[in-house]
Amino acid sequence: MLIALAVAAAAPATPAAPPSPPPPSCSTAEYRQLDFWVGEWDAEFALPGGKTGHAVNRITRNEFGDCVIAEHFEQADIGYVGASHSMYDPAKKKWLQTWVDNGGAYISLIGGPVEGQPYSFELVTVEPKGPKQTWSRMIWQEVKPDSFTWRWQARQGDGSWADSWVIKYKRRK
Repeated sequence: MLIALAVAAAAPATPAAPPSPPPPSCSTAEYRQLDFWVGEWDAEFALPGGKTGHAVNRITRNEFGDCVIAEHFEQADIGYVGASHSMYDPAKKKWLQTWVDNGGAYISLIGGPVEGQPYSFELVTVEPKGPKQTWSRMIWQEVKPDSFTWRWQARQGDGSWADSWVIKYKRRK
């Protein structure tokens, strides 16, 4: 038994695993560029026949340690729910977003703040979708502390963009 203890004591110790790198700080100004969207919102949009659709959208920042903005969209009257996760990629110097919903949609977008346009923030699809391979984008415009307009647009053959869905957001009180 003493021999076993002596052999065990003489065996080299297993090297400790290197420490894990610290998580990203997500504290630079770029990570705050989409903060205007964080909050709880009532959303209204036009429906066919002159009706108005209603939805709620809850946007949070703290579900993933302050690095990710999470969206929770719900149009209760038709049972539609969707969610997105957005984060700033410092290597690309762009925002990335992934959208999924209960209709089977999966959309990847990339973009960020813009200047010299009638809108302040833009995300464009990473790849075209649908039978005609249509490029899409979302833009935020008329951004104020308690309201903004969000537009989902499709790229036209001439390179211009046309609205597919326009939502007026008002912050919940």
